[in-house]
Amino acid sequence: MTWELDPAHSSVTFSTKHMMVTTVRGTIAIDEASVDFDEEHLERSSVEVRLSAASVNTGQVARDQHLSSADFLDAETYPYLAFRSTSVERNGGDDFVLKGDLTIRDVTRPVELEAELDGVVANLQGGRRAAFSASTKINREDWGLTWNVGLETGGWLVGRELKINIDLALVAAEASLDAVEEAVA
Repeated sequence: MTWELDPAHSSVTFSTKHMMVTTVRGTIAIDEASVDFDEEHLERSSVEVRLSAASVNTGQVARDQHLSSADFLDAETYPYLAFRSTSVERNGGDDFVLKGDLTIRDVTRPVELEAELDGVVANLQGGRRAAFSASTKINREDWGLTWNVGLETGGWLVGRELKINIDLALVAAEASLDAVEEAVA
C-alpha cells in the first residue's frame, strides 16, 4: 500500500566531528518521498526519498553556504541527494535492515540503515499513520565529498564519518485522498 509523507513530523539529521572533538549537527529537507509499506510483509516494502541539497541547515549561515557549495554538496550542479531501497530484511520484532543506494553528487553507493517500525496507529481523521526511524554511518569521501583542512596539531577540520538519522511519519494514501475529498465536498 502506498503511504504519503507527513513532512511536519519527518526529518533527516546528520552529524560529524569538527576539529576532531566537537560535533556539528544539521538537517536537510525531504523534497519528496515515495513509500510502499506492506504491514503484513515488511520485506516487500520499498522507499524512495529525494533530499534538497540547498536546504542544509546547521544553524550557521556561512557554514550552510559552504556545505551547499562545490566544496561539498554542490547544490547548484546537483540539486538533490537520493535514496532508493533495494531490500528490507527483518532483524526480529519491529527492527529491520533497510538496504539501498544513496546518491550524492551523481555518485551512487550502497548503504545499510538500521531501522525500526515505531508503530502504526489510527489518526484523528479516521485514517492510519505509521512511523519509522533509521540510522547509518557513511564515509563522506566515498561520495566525493573530500574537502578538508589539516590541523597543525594533527587531524582534520571536518570529520570523514557522517552519522545520518531519519524519522519518517507516513499517512495511508487512501486516508489522505478521503480527507481531501471531504474537504472539497
